[in-house]
Amino acid sequence: MTLYARVYTCIAIAALTACSVLPKAETPDVYRLPATPLPHASSATTGWSLRVNTPQAERMIDSSRIAVVPQGNQISVYQGARWSDTATTLLRNRLIDAFRDDGRASPVSSDDNALPTTYTLAGDLRAFQSEYQGSEPVVIIRFDARLVQNKGLRVVATHRFDIAQPVGGKTVPQVVTAFGHASDTLASQIVAWTMQQSLASPAAPTD
Repeated sequence: MTLYARVYTCIAIAALTACSVLPKAETPDVYRLPATPLPHASSATTGWSLRVNTPQAERMIDSSRIAVVPQGNQISVYQGARWSDTATTLLRNRLIDAFRDDGRASPVSSDDNALPTTYTLAGDLRAFQSEYQGSEPVVIIRFDARLVQNKGLRVVATHRFDIAQPVGGKTVPQVVTAFGHASDTLASQIVAWTMQQSLASPAAPTD
């Protein structure tokens, strides 16, 4: 074997050896946020429209990773699992669906299209994670809501919503199911609160 052939063989063996130790690319399971439709309200429409903005959140929450707090102030993510979109977008879309299910506000839009509306529901998503309380996980959603009358940009009301939903186990699918229940509860409470605040405040003309 010539010197050139020996060198080429060594390079090829080294390349194959390096390739064999490279980590395999992650192929995570992707989860949608489960949702149960709200019942349609029996009362008539309000005559005003609503825009639901994507909540503001810190980077760890504004992500497609499924966050978990195993203890104290330590925050991590479930390996091999992701949301189908960022948590803030999933929650915004869940709220939009809830208001459309309820039917009293019409139309309901998002900040993606920025249609002129009477009110805007905005807020800060402070928590969207599972937390271990003792040995069992609990899904925590904390949302600081602001209802703004768009004419004059007047804040009608603010409120903090805290949802704690026990998880029926420790597997990722069980955690995802608990996120769905917690989001359903939050959506129902926000719809009821928004209706109460907006009906108590005379609606100004749409911008």
